Amino acid sequence: MSRVNFGAKPVMYPMPVLIIATYDENGVPDAMNAAWGIITDMNEISISMSEHKTTENLAKTGAFTVSIGTEDTVVACDYVGVESAKMALECKVKSFEDGILVGDIVNVNADESILTDGKIDPKKLKPISYDPVNNTYLAMGDKVGNAFKDGLKLK
Repeated sequence: MSRVNFGAKPVMYPMPVLIIATYDENGVPDAMNAAWGIITDMNEISISMSEHKTTENLAKTGAFTVSIGTEDTVVACDYVGVESAKMALECKVKSFEDGILVGDIVNVNADESILTDGKIDPKKLKPISYDPVNNTYLAMGDKVGNAFKDGLKLK
């Protein structure tokens, strides 16, 4: 089977749909949709962001939240006006240089409606990911394995 080259493009799966929310110095909320984000350490998240009202607020307040886009909020996520999210990371700005935001995660909160046995249940959260090739949002699929367990079969 042959392979097809597409050149250097920002294509990675899955790309989470992240809603970055801030307040300005007067307490007025603002939010933006960002797909280029990843957990980079135990209590750290890194997000690539262009200049936006949200980035201005980050510089002024030093705080932000990161919410996960869901199937139930896809239209609002696309518009970027999510009023309430089922799950959010509460963060403090660690650094913001050259368009890369690094934040310390100080708390994770979730609506009780998405918990099963006290844990966040992805089936109830229904997170979505961004498909950068087709410019679409995709629903997450079913469980396909057990992390830190299934690979032991190869020992």
